[in-house]
Order: sequence, then C-alpha cells, then structure tokens
Amino acid sequence: MKAFVTLALLCLTTLASAQEARLVEVKKLWDKGNHNAFTDLIRFKGRWFCAFRESQAHVASEAVIRLLSSKNGRDWESASVIEMPGHDLRDPKLSVSPDGKLLEVLAGDTIREGNQPAISTRNFIARSKDGVSWSQVEYVGPDQEWLWRITWHKKTAYGAAYDVHPETRASRKFFTRLYFSEDGVTFSPLADPLCKEVGSNEATIRFAKDGTAYVLQRRDGPNGANSAFLGTSRAPYTEWSWRDLGVFFGGPNFIQVPDGRWIAAGRMLRPNEAGKNVPRTVVCELDVEQGELRPLLDLPSGGDTSYAGLQYYGDLWVSYYSSHEGKTSIYLAKVKLPKAKK
Repeated sequence: MKAFVTLALLCLTTLASAQEARLVEVKKLWDKGNHNAFTDLIRFKGRWFCAFRESQAHVASEAVIRLLSSKNGRDWESASVIEMPGHDLRDPKLSVSPDGKLLEVLAGDTIREGNQPAISTRNFIARSKDGVSWSQVEYVGPDQEWLWRITWHKKTAYGAAYDVHPETRASRKFFTRLYFSEDGVTFSPLADPLCKEVGSNEATIRFAKDGTAYVLQRRDGPNGANSAFLGTSRAPYTEWSWRDLGVFFGGPNFIQVPDGRWIAAGRMLRPNEAGKNVPRTVVCELDVEQGELRPLLDLPSGGDTSYAGLQYYGDLWVSYYSSHEGKTSIYLAKVKLPKAKK
C-alpha cells in the first residue's frame, strides 16, 4: 500500500511538471546604460543577436540602439550601435530579409525636448550583412504613425502602425492601420483601420502555415478599457475579425513553436506574495481558436519591464528588460515549455 501511494505521488508530480513551463536559466546580458530596455531577439547566420534601446531614462531626448551578439547564447558582446545625436531611437525590432542575406532593424526615431511627449515620430530601417556594419538608415512608412514591427510572409512585409500625432497621444484615442511592402521600404495601407477599438497601439502580426494571419493587439483606451485583442484574417488580409482577450498585455509578441502552439510574452499584472497586482513579464500560451491568453510562467521581473524577443531553439528563448533588481537591465531566459495537450 505504501509503495502504491509513493508511486501515485510520483506520477502526480511528473504529470504536474509536464503541465508547467519551467525556467531553465536566466542571465543578465547588459546593464551598462542608465536605462536599458525594449528588446528583440533573433538568430542570423548561426549567431544570436539581441537589440535594445540604451538611454538615460524610459523617456529621454536621446537614445541609441545597441546590438549584442553571441555564437553560443552564453557569451555575449556588443556588436554595434546605431545612433543619431539629438534623436530618441526606440523599440528596435529585428527581422531577416526573405533571401536570408540581410539582418534588418526597424525602429522609431522620435524628437522631443527632455522627457516631454514627442514632437515628431518617424520609422527607419537599416540593414547589415553581419550585424556589425550597417547601411544608411532609410525612413519607411508614414510620419507620425509608429510602424511597431514588421513580419515577412511570402516575400512581403506586413506591419501594424498606430497614430502618434501629438493630439492623438493627448487623447489616447489610438487606432491601427495594416501596411504591406514588397521591398521593406515602401509601405502601402492594406487594412484601414486594422483594429477599430479605441486605444489600439502596439501590435505584432504572425502567419500560420496555412496563411492565416493573427494579430496580437495591445490597447490603452479611455476609462480603463485596456484589454488586449486578437485579430484573425485570411488572404488578402483586408477583412479582420476581433476577439477581446480580457486582460492587459503590453509589448505584445508571439510565435508559433514546432508543435503548432502559439506562445506569447508581454507585460501583465500578476499577484505578488502580498496578493497585490504588479507588472511582470509573462510567458503565455495564446489559444487562437478560443481567443484566450493562458499564463504559463512569470519570468524574474518587476517594475519597468517587458518588451520581449522570442525565438524557439530547442527551448523557448526570451529576451526582455526589467528593473526588479534595481537598475533597468537586459535579461535572457530559457524556458522549457510544457508538453502540448493531446
């Protein structure tokens, strides 16, 4: 009887472990800037690259884009810096050109006085063969609309942009448009608007193998209307259906892992030891059929945090930033995902 109970407990423990995401390891990659934030992560030509903004504060009149590089994912070094004196460069996003030859960084170029709201916002792209030497920047998309991330699908780049005119920022009545480009430089509107929910801003678009497009949409609407939305569309991606996910999700990013599940990471409010909801960077399963975000794992994080880069390479690799150890720094986590339910 005793042996049976022991075996039963062992089976329950094994089952619980199989159903939970597990933090394999986490390490701090960079803290040399006063404020290090807004990451993205990619593999290019057999190397890892992590991009982020480095500045004096979360909002400042000047900031640079720094790229770290690693061959093995353990030992990292600064590979390059993209800078424009007098400009606050923000939210770098990494992609690889459809032919696999160029690493691309898309970022926002804002001009502001001190820590005041931006006077001007533009988007630029720069390209590199090695992540070290970069082309001259090319401004892309419309001015005063933030093209937050692009995703290549069948040699076409797609990205959602949100209106950041000063009057829109003041009212927080953001909305998004979907743009496409065949060269990654000249963008044309495809769905206008993309998400009609007031307060829609940061968004990531991904494509399933059958061509279905999904958008994970952040929202910061008036009167506390801030739950994220999931958009779904089929080619030619001009008509979209939307579902309210019911929870706030900042800095939204998601990818499809080899077993077919969609895994997301972003900022959520999660209970701490005292039961108070606090900001965390959270890894979630995104159920695109049911329209649900299911938290899998809270990463070591807190305070000013989120903006994750995601790659699947044996395990889930997550770059993010956080101030839970005092200084706002860049982190890299490896996560063992639970087995998919049959």
